[in-house]
Amino acid sequence: MENEEELKSKKKTVIEIPSYNQVIESSLSNPTQAQSQSLFNPSQSFSQAFSFIKSSEFYSPPPPPPPPPPSQILANTTASTAAVASPTRQSSQSRNAILVSHRQKGNPVLKFIRNVRWAFADVICDYLLGQNACALYLSLRYHLLHPDYLYYRIREIQKNYKLRVVLCHVDVEDVVKPLLEVTKTALLHDCTLLCAWSLEECARYLETIKMYENKPADLIQGQMDTDYLSRLNHALTTVRHVNKTDVVTLGSTFGSLSNILDASMEDLARCPGIGERKVNRLYDTFHEPFKRVNSSHPVVPETPIEDGNDAPSGNKALETKKEGNNQNKPMKQDSELTVKSALSVAFAKYADKCGRNNKSGREKEGETSSFCGN
Repeated sequence: MENEEELKSKKKTVIEIPSYNQVIESSLSNPTQAQSQSLFNPSQSFSQAFSFIKSSEFYSPPPPPPPPPPSQILANTTASTAAVASPTRQSSQSRNAILVSHRQKGNPVLKFIRNVRWAFADVICDYLLGQNACALYLSLRYHLLHPDYLYYRIREIQKNYKLRVVLCHVDVEDVVKPLLEVTKTALLHDCTLLCAWSLEECARYLETIKMYENKPADLIQGQMDTDYLSRLNHALTTVRHVNKTDVVTLGSTFGSLSNILDASMEDLARCPGIGERKVNRLYDTFHEPFKRVNSSHPVVPETPIEDGNDAPSGNKALETKKEGNNQNKPMKQDSELTVKSALSVAFAKYADKCGRNNKSGREKEGETSSFCGN
């Protein structure tokens, strides 16, 4: 009996289900109020719809979940760490790789890029080689079909990069006209033109630019020692036939480069191991002017003319002609004529011509005088 009284004293919750007529009447009586207090208006979530059950006598809270094993905790920690580190790793990989545009899918150049990583990305240029460097790939065969392609591609990338390379693949035989057009377009838009005659060469250009992205410009500059002997050695060995032993001998004999420059040929010849040929080379190198002065008005050689006999003048003219012919033979054998030899030949021919004119004039005067005497 006590249990029954306790059950009656507890609050009882009854769920009333409305009938069909009640639902229709509530919706037709006041539409605005029906919308706000509709029986079929869904709750925001499942827990809100059945929240009244928690206050009933039939509800009991669920038991707490068991703690996860240590292996699962370690796996979850590793997964979260990998998820955090994955964007950083992807960014580092993209920073150390060539980013290739999706336009270049199927380009055979990609097969030969082996020394540097590359990956497809949404970039405007064809190849992104660094933060301030990009490249546009162009085939001359494609340029002949679409002459305006390069202009529009350069206009798309604008001037967002410090180094803009036009990588031109020369794959046609007649390259004069198309290569001239590509060169003009690249120069007018302040781009660097690199021409390659094979796909492997195109790939090497891309790899080299990427690998030297963060290298200083003086890396390709030759290194020179700072000590005096090394500099003296570097300066004097540029003279032909002078070796490092001769540099040591000259340095120990004269003491400094200025004394070597002021030395005479006799002083240079006294050094052991310095022969006549080396002395002439050194002396000419030190005393020959940097700029050669050519006389603008060369002196024309005069041919001596004798008044007594015509035969010697004729012989001299023949000798001059022979000398001119002898000078012409070795010059014809040489592929390149110097200005001095060409002028000497011209002067010799001119002197020969003047001698013949004088001879003919004297013969005519002699015939006239003999005719008058008779």
